[in-house]
Amino acid sequence: MFLSCFSPFNYKELVLKAVLWFLMVTITLVYPFFQPKRDNSIFRFPPLGLGYMASALREHGFSVALVDCTFLNHKQALEQIRRFKPKILGFYSMFSMKQTTMKLAQSLREDCQLLVAGGPLPTLDPEGFLDVFDVVAVGEGEETIVEIANCVEQGLDISGVRGIVYKVNERPVYTAKREFIQNLDTIPFPSRDLFDNHSYKAYYSKKFGYTTTPIISSRGCPFSCDFCSRPVFGQNLRVRSPENIVAEADEVERLGYEQVWFADDCFTLDKTQVLRVCDLILERRLNLGWECLSRVDTMDLDTAIQMKKAGCKRVFFGIESGNDQVLKIMRKCVDVFQARHAVYAAKTAGLEVGAFFIVGYPGENDKTILDTIRFATELPLDYLSFTLPYPIPGTPLYDHIKHISGLSTSNWEENKNWSLIRHKLLCDSGFSERKLKFAIGKAQLQYRCRKYVGETGYNIIGRPFERVTDWAFTKLK
Repeated sequence: MFLSCFSPFNYKELVLKAVLWFLMVTITLVYPFFQPKRDNSIFRFPPLGLGYMASALREHGFSVALVDCTFLNHKQALEQIRRFKPKILGFYSMFSMKQTTMKLAQSLREDCQLLVAGGPLPTLDPEGFLDVFDVVAVGEGEETIVEIANCVEQGLDISGVRGIVYKVNERPVYTAKREFIQNLDTIPFPSRDLFDNHSYKAYYSKKFGYTTTPIISSRGCPFSCDFCSRPVFGQNLRVRSPENIVAEADEVERLGYEQVWFADDCFTLDKTQVLRVCDLILERRLNLGWECLSRVDTMDLDTAIQMKKAGCKRVFFGIESGNDQVLKIMRKCVDVFQARHAVYAAKTAGLEVGAFFIVGYPGENDKTILDTIRFATELPLDYLSFTLPYPIPGTPLYDHIKHISGLSTSNWEENKNWSLIRHKLLCDSGFSERKLKFAIGKAQLQYRCRKYVGETGYNIIGRPFERVTDWAFTKLK
C-alpha cells in the first residue's frame, strides 16, 4: 500500500537515493571532553570548530554526526558514536584532552574505516597521535576534512591532501602545507543543530540564570605572549565582515539563546570593526546580550560605551600580572597603568569586568606575586580568576623550560577532582604547588571581602587578614 502511492519513476528515484545514501561516506565528529564533577565554569561551550567542519562537509553532500562528550560518560559516548556507524571518525584534541582522546579512539579502532585527529595539540605534535590515528589534520580543518572524505568516498590515495600527516611503512609522511582560509565569510556558519543545545542551555540556566553560546568573529592573533599557543589559526589576524558576524548572531537569537560569547583571542583588536558590529546589532534590534575578551591596550571609554549600547554585558581582560617586570617576562606588551585604565573605562561605561591572572610564573618571586594579588583585588572587578602557569607545547614558555626537571605535560588533563582550587603545577617555577594554591586562596578571600563589605569594611577586616597572610605566604616553601 505504501509503495503504491509512488509512480514508477518516483519509485526508481527513491530506490536510487536509498542506494546512494547507503554508499555515502558518513563522518562522525567527536569532542572528547567529559564534564568534571561540580563543574561551575562560565566557559563551557559546544565545540565550535567541529560545528564549522560539519557545515563544510554538509555543503559537499556528506552525512555528518557530532558527538559532544561533555554531558556524557565514557560508555554513553561509545554507544552514541557506534550508533552512527561512521566510515570516518574525526576527533578534536587539545592539551588537556589527549588522554581521553587516545582512550576513546582506541576503543573505536575497529568501528570505522579511518581515524582522523585534529585541533591544537595534533597540529603541534602530529606524530604523537599516529600510534592510534590513521591521519592527523594540521591547522584549519574545514577544507582538509572535505578532501579526506572525498578520497575515502572515491577510493583515492590521500597523499594529495594538503595539511595532513600519516604513516607509510611506519614512517610519518607530511604532505604540503595547507594555507589559511583568507576570506572567512566563505565558510558556512557552524551546524548548530548538531550541538547539544538543550544540555548547554540547561547548564547555564541552572548555574548562572541565562543561556549563552559562542561565535568567533576572527581568526589569528598578531601578539606573541610567552604562554600563548595559536597553532591552528596562526599569527595573522583575519576578520569576518561585520554583516556576516551579525547574521550569525541573528541565527543564534532565533535558536533561543539569550547571550553570545565572542570567542576571539581579542574581540576589540580592530576598533572600526567593533563599532560597526555594534551599529549593526543596534540597527537590527537584536535582543541578544554578549561578552568578549579584550586586551587592555585596545579598550577605551568611547568603545566601551558603544559596546554597552549594543548589548555587551561583560568584558574580560587577560591582565596576568600586577607587576610590570613580570609582564615584560610574559611578553604582554602592556603595563599595569594600561590595565587599570582599561578596567575603569569599561566600568565607567556600565560594563561588568572580569580579569585573569597567573601566579608563580617562571622568573617571579614572593614580592611580584603579592604585587599581583594586591593589584587584582583592588580593581573593581565582577569576576576574578587566578591560575598557575601552564607550559603548553608550542609556546615560548614551554620551549624555555622543557628541559627543566619536573616538567610534566604529556599526560596532563583538566582536573576533575573535588578540590577547592583545581590547578596542577606542571613545572618547577621556584614555588611549591601548596604555596601557590595558598596565594590563590588568599587572593580570592581578599577579593570577596572587599567586594562584599566595601572599602571601609575591608580596612577593618581585610587589611589585618592581608598583612597576616602576606607574612604567612613568604614563610611557605
